[in-house]
Amino acid sequence: MHFRLVDQILECGPDRAVTLKNVTLAEEYLQDHFPGFHVLPGVFMLEALVQSARLVLEARDRAKGDGAPRRMVLGGVRALRYGNFVRPGEGLRSEVIVDKETDDGSVVFRGSATVLRHSQIATAASAGSAISSSDTAVSGRFTMRLVRTLQF
Repeated sequence: MHFRLVDQILECGPDRAVTLKNVTLAEEYLQDHFPGFHVLPGVFMLEALVQSARLVLEARDRAKGDGAPRRMVLGGVRALRYGNFVRPGEGLRSEVIVDKETDDGSVVFRGSATVLRHSQIATAASAGSAISSSDTAVSGRFTMRLVRTLQF
């Protein structure tokens, strides 16, 4: 099963991306998380950051122009903190920034995602990356690494 956790790209370049996820009650995973108190699961908040980071990695590969894009996966997470809940009808504004690229090709990101309340969602879509919120949903550092292939 694949969940798309980026609905709109507000800004994207080889070092930074800002994206928006609109959370609706129609999303199947919310039916069980939690009955009577539906919230976006924390692991999906992290996945929204990862999907935003993949956009940055694609932009970096296009800028280099040296062949096919690299296949990258989540390699590790450090200092991840959760804050506010994201409920149906609200948005998740994710921002990821490249922190460093390592010798083995891994890329370390700093990321944070904030809750956009009902009135802020339309403003965020029209204002691009200019809007900010102090309601942090998740923040931390994570590493994207190359996919390892099995050798027999």
